[in-house]
Amino acid sequence: MDKKEFTKNIVPLKEKLLRTAFYITQEKDDAEDIVQETFLKLWCIRDSLDRYDSIEALSVQIAKNLSLDLLRKRKPTENEEVLFLVESKTPSPYEMAERNEAIEKVREMIDKLPSLQQMIIRMKDIEGYEIEEIADITCSTNEAVRTNLSRARKKIRDQLLGLNKSFISNKNVKEKII
Repeated sequence: MDKKEFTKNIVPLKEKLLRTAFYITQEKDDAEDIVQETFLKLWCIRDSLDRYDSIEALSVQIAKNLSLDLLRKRKPTENEEVLFLVESKTPSPYEMAERNEAIEKVREMIDKLPSLQQMIIRMKDIEGYEIEEIADITCSTNEAVRTNLSRARKKIRDQLLGLNKSFISNKNVKEKII
């Protein structure tokens, strides 16, 4: 495929790719960067594009994957911290330090989940996507999303309960010593 064919067949997909990337990232600049990167990837494989049934479907899939990769790499946002805030008018420095430590532990637990579960729990519990939206984005079924979300939440809950048990047993040991 030469430059003229590429311009004729691929460039008109820009708006659709922008909408797809923006839907996932919720950032205009990120969406534009993703579209540029999608075009670059397509340009690099332009000689083999005739092997695909639908260049449009391939383009959208590349944009989705790049968007999801960006979300995985992105630092946690303030929205994540809001999930863990305890309602308090003026938290003490000790409470704030405890809260930040808890948030960091949950982030670490999420980071240790399998990548699909990480993505799904972040999209559902942190970014507020609906199950159907996540299923569309990940190209899976609603049931698969629910199953992965449930497994991810269970792993984190089990780890948190394990931390609490060890904290309580350590506290009891300290109290007996005193």
